[in-house]
Amino acid sequence: MLESGYNDFFHYIQVERGLSENTLKSYRRDLNQYKQFVIGTLEQPDWETITRQNILQFLQKLNMDGRSPATIARMVSSIRSFHQFLLRDGVVTHDASLHIEIPRKERKLPAILSTDEVGLLLDIHDRTPLGLRNKAMLEVLYATGLRVTELITLKVSDLHLTMGFVRCLGKGNKERIVPLGEVAQEAVELYLQNARRKLAKRNEDSNVLFVNQHGRPLSRQGFWKVLKAISKEAGIKKKITPHTLRHSFATHLLENGADLRAVQEMLGHADISTTQIYTHVTKSRLKDMYKAYHPRA
Repeated sequence: MLESGYNDFFHYIQVERGLSENTLKSYRRDLNQYKQFVIGTLEQPDWETITRQNILQFLQKLNMDGRSPATIARMVSSIRSFHQFLLRDGVVTHDASLHIEIPRKERKLPAILSTDEVGLLLDIHDRTPLGLRNKAMLEVLYATGLRVTELITLKVSDLHLTMGFVRCLGKGNKERIVPLGEVAQEAVELYLQNARRKLAKRNEDSNVLFVNQHGRPLSRQGFWKVLKAISKEAGIKKKITPHTLRHSFATHLLENGADLRAVQEMLGHADISTTQIYTHVTKSRLKDMYKAYHPRA
């Protein structure tokens, strides 16, 4: 009976809500764990017979297994979305997840690079096709604050270099326009003129902007390897993730007086509270500078 509504839910969030492949994987991973718990706990597993107490037992198990508050909060969100769907679809007559509270997540400040560190990272002099591609990729990432998935799925037709902007599809297939600075524009033009055609020769019909040495779209793992190699070569000691340049983009804009709403729009955040984390970063950095340089700090 557990199959009733289960596969329909994934069809709903993929087709009707248009969620990304990564979000779908996250939902599937969470709900598979939840489903296995239900199978192992109830004598006659059925979504209708699940109670609020069963869900609380599952969350308690996650806590005892050492899962972080962020992971449990995400799991609660997945379970609530699922049970709300089951109720709307008529699979169940009650919502067992009602009044299940999401645990407060620790508000960790994102790791960012200083402007000097960004300068070191982007100081790429490799003139090979791959070197020109890497330079263009990182310049675009820092200039726009795109998510890595958004970056590697960019198409050549998404570029509007004469107008100085790039068009991208974000979460939920929401389109947004992001300005592209002059330095990034120049790096992209060099890549298009001197490198992309050579890299894409085996796949000339492809419209994907950034390709690997085989002419195929660059993967997230491929980008991650490139970033690790370049940061190591630049001598940057901080742990850098593909999101670090996005965090740095937002923080540096706010430090230099950018409007919070404008940064929200460029990042593609649905809720401004998500963008406000970067105001905490700038305040934290101000305190560090004060302590370092004020004689009575």
